Amino acid sequence: MNTDQKAGAKVWYIPDCYYPSISSPGHYVSHEAVCVLNPGKQDAHITLTLYFEDREPMRGFQAVCKAERTNHIRLDKIKDANGNVVPQGVPYAIMVESDQPIIVQYSRLDTTQAEMALMTTMAYPVK
Repeated sequence: MNTDQKAGAKVWYIPDCYYPSISSPGHYVSHEAVCVLNPGKQDAHITLTLYFEDREPMRGFQAVCKAERTNHIRLDKIKDANGNVVPQGVPYAIMVESDQPIIVQYSRLDTTQAEMALMTTMAYPVK
């Protein structure tokens, strides 16, 4: 199969995001990641838009996933063009847009209690 043309999509949605504001003491820190696979031959330029229940969207979070590579975009480390970060303790959703077809998965590590939880799911692609 020629993966350049058949694998992935350019727009993905992740409806259930939540960056915990608490981390248990120790090695692991609560965080989220948008996990991207770019099977194509060109770098993918990615834009994230965050949607909320009670406020306007946050736009302009940027990342790159090199050709034939992965990028685990840590949402606790990314900033938009104005230096804004992903808010903690607030439910939100993400739209992931790319100029190249990519595959998107979402993961959350919740260390708010001693019994840590890791959740992961495939994002919803738009064809």
